[in-house]
Amino acid sequence: MFVSTERLSIRIGANPPARFDKALARDVPEAAALSRTRLARLIGEGAVTRGGVPVMDPKSKVAEGDVIEIALQPAEEVDTIAEDIPLTVVYEDAALIVIDKPAGMVVHPAPGSPKGTLVNALLHHCGDSLSGIGGEKRPGIVHRIDKETSGLLVVAKSDKAHHALAAQFEKHSAERAYLAVCHGAPDPGDARLRGVRGASFEAGGVLKLTTGLGRHRTDRQRQTVTFEGGRHAITRARILESFGQGAAALIECRLETGRTHQIRVHMAHAGHALVGDPVYGGRRRAGAASLGEVAARAINGFPRQALHAAVLGFNHPDDGRALRFEAALPADMQALLDVLRG
Repeated sequence: MFVSTERLSIRIGANPPARFDKALARDVPEAAALSRTRLARLIGEGAVTRGGVPVMDPKSKVAEGDVIEIALQPAEEVDTIAEDIPLTVVYEDAALIVIDKPAGMVVHPAPGSPKGTLVNALLHHCGDSLSGIGGEKRPGIVHRIDKETSGLLVVAKSDKAHHALAAQFEKHSAERAYLAVCHGAPDPGDARLRGVRGASFEAGGVLKLTTGLGRHRTDRQRQTVTFEGGRHAITRARILESFGQGAAALIECRLETGRTHQIRVHMAHAGHALVGDPVYGGRRRAGAASLGEVAARAINGFPRQALHAAVLGFNHPDDGRALRFEAALPADMQALLDVLRG
């Protein structure tokens, strides 16, 4: 993929959908922030070309290997309101900003969450230092973490930085490590876990989960594991601490890919759902017999998925120097671990 500040070049991948617009929507990098609506508008405007010829019909055919170019217009002002919301800034320069996001903050405005988001806060914090992302004057969200997940994420201030950082995430060269508390302990000695499809163990007792991930058939807000279609996803998890003879564990999860809800879905698929996960945790409850009443009550009452983006590493988009950041556990997760250790 080649990207300039004016044009986005994309090569259509294997087994593309029959329709041009659907294939384009599938293969445009998420970090380019080109919604289906905007892509449809660009197609209608003749801004999408193949071999220098505009593709005006969204139903036209497309083949693997086709190189599609999208002409990007100068950045437009956005309607999103800038809000003076406190941010924990870990690092900032002219090209990017690294934030330690608190649990409870939505990253991007959406229906139902038009205000109070990280983007609202960044519009105020960054001000005129934003030069435009994906045709709009806004911060460039390179990757996202869920509302109730805390921790590190990097945001671009320019189109150049946005695409350079996005390329690292797409090539899986960015380092991302999460800390989580899960039900049970993903132990290599667990015969049940070795029988889970897509699960295997690597050296050092690292659990590797390799599946496809796609939208749930009936609940479009959820993701589900699939072995036919979906987006390729790999998560590696290892036990850092075990509690109550394996009734719960503090684990480190490292992402090779970055799909929506990936860690939460994968750990639930493995039978080790994250503590407090309201979507993928089911009705699983910790028992007092193995953990003790106080610890079991702390786990069962934890109000969010116990997941924290603890480590983030990447190369600076301008000079290539290696940057690596760590964020300490938030108070609620630290308190939970204190009780489990007690």
